[in-house]
Amino acid sequence: MAIKDSVKKALGFDKPDFVKVDDKNRFYFMLQQMQTNRWKITVIVLGLFFFIIAGINSAVFFHVTIAESWKELLLILLGAFVGNLNKVVDYWFNSEDRDKMLIQKVDEEDGQSLSSTLEK
Repeated sequence: MAIKDSVKKALGFDKPDFVKVDDKNRFYFMLQQMQTNRWKITVIVLGLFFFIIAGINSAVFFHVTIAESWKELLLILLGAFVGNLNKVVDYWFNSEDRDKMLIQKVDEEDGQSLSSTLEK
């Protein structure tokens, strides 16, 4: 059981301990949790995408014959993961407004606003 628990903990699937957060730091804590979740989702999607690509490349390299129905299934799977990869890229690089709002909220926790969400 120790190996299973250590793998769960390393991947972030273990039951998280309750963390008491001051009211002053709750948005900062939420921002950290969001970043952690972004990394987990990104690693999972990229890992699966590269696993599929490596499987297809190894089949081509070793001249494995694949039935026509399996080829179609692999191409559909690859297309679905290309869409997921696109979503990961959008999530990291096209979420400026949401990130600006969150950072402004974190900034305002101490009573001072050092950032602005207004366009310059």
